[in-house]
Amino acid sequence: MSDPAPASKPADPAVVGLVPRPPDRWTEILDSLDDAANLVHVAPDVVKRLRVPRRVLEVAVPLRRDDGTIDVYTGWRIHHDTSRGPGKGGIRFHPALDRWEVAALAAAMTFKTALVDLPFGGAKGGVRCDPTTLSLGELERLTRRYAWEILPMLGPDKDVPAPDVNTDGRVMGWLMDTISLARGEVSPSSVTGKPTVIGGTDEHAGSTANGVVHTVRSVFDALRMPVAGSRAVVQGFGKVGAPLVFLLHSAGMRVVAVSDVRGAVHNPGGLDVPSLSEHATRAGSVAGFAGGDDLDTLDLFAVPSDVAIPAALAGTIDDTVAARVAARVVVEAANGPTTAAGDRVLRERDVVVVPDILANAGGVTDSYFEWAQNRQGVAWEDGVAAGLLQRMMRAAFVEVWERAATLGVTLRRAAYAVAVERVGAAINARGLFP
Repeated sequence: MSDPAPASKPADPAVVGLVPRPPDRWTEILDSLDDAANLVHVAPDVVKRLRVPRRVLEVAVPLRRDDGTIDVYTGWRIHHDTSRGPGKGGIRFHPALDRWEVAALAAAMTFKTALVDLPFGGAKGGVRCDPTTLSLGELERLTRRYAWEILPMLGPDKDVPAPDVNTDGRVMGWLMDTISLARGEVSPSSVTGKPTVIGGTDEHAGSTANGVVHTVRSVFDALRMPVAGSRAVVQGFGKVGAPLVFLLHSAGMRVVAVSDVRGAVHNPGGLDVPSLSEHATRAGSVAGFAGGDDLDTLDLFAVPSDVAIPAALAGTIDDTVAARVAARVVVEAANGPTTAAGDRVLRERDVVVVPDILANAGGVTDSYFEWAQNRQGVAWEDGVAAGLLQRMMRAAFVEVWERAATLGVTLRRAAYAVAVERVGAAINARGLFP
């Protein structure tokens, strides 16, 4: 039975089937939905539908370990809304994963895909586990069993997963193979972010970082700030942060501070990014890099800069951190890196925040390109996807910037307004059956 809602509020239908009581991230998504609906006058009946995930599947994922013992993990796949097209969203393996996080991430995908005008809805999934404790064989067996359990929700016209935290192209290859074997047909368009030898694309690995850089260029242009010579700090040096740091450096920016889970490094004159990457590969962390000074990770965003880019996990910029942010602009490369309290502090301090559903949409946009090529059975010529990504990210930013000016609101509120308006229009166009 679900936990009761707080006494100060009536029970929310979104609570049904999603226990325990929702954490802040789900509540913040619903608050953004309500706010956007009020800004653009979306009908209350549409909002009611968007406050409840359309499908929630929770599964047991038994795994035979290498020593013969069996462990049982919990996995989820959630479709938030599929009015605009098949569900689209990543699969993550993480020990702290729960259904509320998956639901919030699925809802964010609904609005993200709408914002960049892709023919997808929002989905997300994953398994609560620590993949660092699994052998390669165990990881493959876990992935395949999870895929088997959520198979009814998957397919190129139903739901198209992609990599996320602690998953990669190899995991997507296993996922695609499992789907194909179960259906008795090769199904490359059922998964994106695959290895290129089975229908993946060269661009996918760095697409999120590429999209972030396009967004940085767009916001700097709107604020009449030069990109070359500007200072950046980046939180996270993983599969988004590492290529992002390199791309910012290549664009002429001075990356003055970088952090990862094990430490941080700072050089006010700018870090030697190629050497930093070599060091991180050898040492497993940016910490201890000889070309900079070690820095407490809690002090990262207090380093003077022009743009701060959180590219790690959710909730890292709370009100305390936000009060110390020393950048004029924050570009959210991670999903949900800023809490509602942190967002209020940044707004009060006139820090321009480009929200995650816009800034990190490059990944899902390139997933769309991969899906489209797989459906067509034709690989696009070199440069086509890169050019389309730049144009689509630029167009989405301009629309959000102009809507923010028209409504007199922040970029976050404007982004949700554009997205909710589009999703609402699709729901109205399809009607309600029966």
